Amino acid sequence: MKFTLSWLKDHLETDASLETIVSTLTMIGLEVEEVTDTATALAPFVIAKVISADQHPNADRLRVCMVDTGAGDPVQVVCGAPNARAGMTGVFAAPGTHVPGTGVDLKIGAIRGVESRGMLLSERELGLSDEHSGIIDLPDDAPKGTPYAAWAGLDDPVIEIAITPNRADCLGVSGVARDLAAAGLGTFKDAPVPAVPGTGPCPVGVTLSFPEGDPLCPAFALRKVTGVKNGPSPEWLRNRLTAIGLRPINALVDITNLLTYDRNRPLHVFDAAKVKGDLTVRRAKAGETVLALDGRTYTLDETMCVIADEQGVESVAGVMGGEETGCSEDTTEVLIESALWDPLSIARTGRALNLVSDARFRFERGIDPAFTLPGIELATALVMELCGGTPSEVVLAGEVPVAQHTVAFPVAEVERLSGLAVPSERIVAILTALGFEVAGSGDTLDVTVPSWRADVEGKADLVEEVVRIVGVDEIPTQPMPRLYPVARKVLTPLQVRTRQARRTLAARGFVEAITWSFVSKPEADAFGGGAAELALANPIASDLSDMRPSQVPGLVRALQKNADRGMADQPLFEVGQVFLGDRPEDQKTAATGVRRGTTRPGGTGRHWSGNSGPVDAFDAKADALAVLAAAGAPVERVQVTRDAPDWMHPGRSGTLRLGPIVLGHFGELHPTALGVLDADGPVVAFEIHLEAVPAAKAKPTKAKPALTVSDLMPVRRDFAFVVDETAEAADLLRAARGAEKNLITDVDVFDVYRGTGIENGKKSVAIEITLQPRDHTLTDEEIDAVGEKVVAAVSKATGGILRG
Repeated sequence: MKFTLSWLKDHLETDASLETIVSTLTMIGLEVEEVTDTATALAPFVIAKVISADQHPNADRLRVCMVDTGAGDPVQVVCGAPNARAGMTGVFAAPGTHVPGTGVDLKIGAIRGVESRGMLLSERELGLSDEHSGIIDLPDDAPKGTPYAAWAGLDDPVIEIAITPNRADCLGVSGVARDLAAAGLGTFKDAPVPAVPGTGPCPVGVTLSFPEGDPLCPAFALRKVTGVKNGPSPEWLRNRLTAIGLRPINALVDITNLLTYDRNRPLHVFDAAKVKGDLTVRRAKAGETVLALDGRTYTLDETMCVIADEQGVESVAGVMGGEETGCSEDTTEVLIESALWDPLSIARTGRALNLVSDARFRFERGIDPAFTLPGIELATALVMELCGGTPSEVVLAGEVPVAQHTVAFPVAEVERLSGLAVPSERIVAILTALGFEVAGSGDTLDVTVPSWRADVEGKADLVEEVVRIVGVDEIPTQPMPRLYPVARKVLTPLQVRTRQARRTLAARGFVEAITWSFVSKPEADAFGGGAAELALANPIASDLSDMRPSQVPGLVRALQKNADRGMADQPLFEVGQVFLGDRPEDQKTAATGVRRGTTRPGGTGRHWSGNSGPVDAFDAKADALAVLAAAGAPVERVQVTRDAPDWMHPGRSGTLRLGPIVLGHFGELHPTALGVLDADGPVVAFEIHLEAVPAAKAKPTKAKPALTVSDLMPVRRDFAFVVDETAEAADLLRAARGAEKNLITDVDVFDVYRGTGIENGKKSVAIEITLQPRDHTLTDEEIDAVGEKVVAAVSKATGGILRG
């Protein structure tokens, strides 16, 4: 929302400085985003008279001008503008001045051998427009020596504020002025709008054609004005609209734009000569089209509300008017429309048509219904003032809703909810200044909410009004009481796992990336997604059409982009959301990492001591297990199965499980998946679903030692078992580890052999077992007994025999 300082003072009588107004706006909840004060930038430029303009002795296109700046002797200026001439009045900049349009600081210099002590400026050099065909040519009566910005009315600061969705009343300058007046910055000019008498009934009728109970248009007011003379708006109106970024069109259209910003009352004017018959406000018919004022043709459906005549649709109600009945300089009679529209319908229509307008922005947030008729009266008065004409009477279809909403407001609520002790008299004064009607006395007041404040519903809303006017900075600070001697945990288990996963992967050499939560349809299909319910209704790009079923596609694309730019050996990870369905429980938090080329954990690239080989599935497995360990999973019990997703390479991938619970996947990406992503391999990846990690068991009530360390040396023994080629090493490890749980602390595979001495269909798997004595040194007999248990357990689980 933008407005100028002078515009604000049309509604607020105040002597407050710009700085005070700006700070107060922010304090009362209307945050100031920017203040543009052109007067500061244009302060050095003055109006000057060109006394003479002689031909430059050394250049055909230059003139040597003597310029009277009103501050002493004439100044010599070399000027190349084709319209520079004796007797003209222009804008002068002295040496040392910064020219905003070019960024140049003027200096005294010689141009083709002739000294120049300043500059005559064009509009582009002043930063006012792109016009630079000549210097500014002012009227002869422009007073020389006067600051140009003040004379041209360019010294009016423009204030831009951010409006929260609940404060639709401040989408008009008058609403902003009311708030500032309530905050003590002056007096609100709240003059009633006088009715403009009509000379007869409106010749154009209006019909609201809706089924009973259909609230698309509660009220529609219309008036015809004949004998108007349309043309350019007066300078004050053009300057006001230009200052806030609007393009002046003609007086009739500019009046509607002015009232949109001045009173938050969007209106529309039809060229009455182009309207055929009476107007009908109705739902659109499927397939109807309208050529809107933005030059685009829109196809409508039954959910949209339109204004139509006998020819068809003339306007998308509350959103944008039609080109066919738009006003031009030839317009001599107009229909002024002031209507109320259902906010939800306006928002739905605007989104469906992808059509944004100032009218839609205001109607979908809610405007003051009580200003429907005053709005058309004010518009009529401005049309008659600027364009002349004779108005008809106003015809009103429907009824303006006047819903009185009264809140029983205990004044003690202010202190209870905010901590501010505000006297009752001041509470009443603040609410009254904001437009509320306050009745009653004592501890509870009856507060009637004004028609323009649909956001105020209950006691808490009234407390908010009082607090923001008094000042949030006035609320006393209170230390938070400590409820427990030791602060309790504030992070959820998932938040802890997420942080631990990030730290772990960063420590393993990964760099964190943040990729889109969307992927293309082919990528979604390739990675197990692509369901219709996960397709976006309005994607931001054609290749970001589906919610991602995995983070791997985005990371691999980023990995390939880095490789294409010479950063081939940089593994990436992301901890974020993946979407397996459209139910809340189908949204998972995944920790995902990808490696390519030689980005192995032990080293990357080429080195004199030895080159790192290409990444493989075991690198991804190590990363995945590290994440699981950081998340608190019992890694020693994690099982690896071969049922990895189709987008991973068969035989070079696996699924990590705890019984029936799938924790995640790891392995090398399938060449088909790489082809979909247009990426070079090999690429390995892992993806762990952090929610799937079982929660830690509750601690026993009886405390145990935090750390139990044996002071005895561990004992290691090697075993080699001949097993079937199809036997899983995980089964062998599990059997060996369970043979003697009290002593065996670790089991690792250190060799797999196939060849001489091993029959076909068999393999030799060698394992190392670590025994940790607790209370005494193990004897040979005890060690041998454990070995026998290991051999028996492995033989029973896998059918393996001890290799001779």
